[in-house]
Amino acid sequence: MFFFLIFVVHKINFMKIILLGYMGSGKSTVGKLLAEEKAIPFIDLDEYIESQIGKSISKIFEEDGEIFFRLKEHEYLKELLNKADNFVLSLGGGTPCYAGNMDVINTSENVVSIYLRTSIQTISERLKNEKNSRPLLANLNDEELHEFIAKHLFERSFFYEQANHKITTSDKTVVEIVSTIKAILLNKQ
Repeated sequence: MFFFLIFVVHKINFMKIILLGYMGSGKSTVGKLLAEEKAIPFIDLDEYIESQIGKSISKIFEEDGEIFFRLKEHEYLKELLNKADNFVLSLGGGTPCYAGNMDVINTSENVVSIYLRTSIQTISERLKNEKNSRPLLANLNDEELHEFIAKHLFERSFFYEQANHKITTSDKTVVEIVSTIKAILLNKQ
């Protein structure tokens, strides 16, 4: 009597989900819930850089300068994208705008980039209470904060809009945004 074992080889599709958008757009909050629901790791690029270099982002800027930071940011982004792991990666607000990072993201295999498009008003409201923990915003009053965000969003939107998918988040809950992303990912498989 012969027994035949039939193995079904299931092609494993690795997927790296990249969340981008301006600070305060909800990348970390959405990313953590999405990663939890998909049972994959969540990585915050800024925290990853801090752990690799052993300094806070503000210390890196202060001691080594922005050019050094942007070079390291590019290096560690490529390092993560080259891993054969599934994960959700939250980028820093400026990451897509430097060193050809959007080209690196969009030409990497098994990567889905998602822009969390959030209104200036929503971002302003969220960041008002976080000014002390964000050095770029610390000395701005509410009107200056609004203008600062509007200017930055205008400058960065060219890069953000290169994401594979865009989700308008201002009137959605975190759960609704995660559900929208999961629907996008389902269509990718």
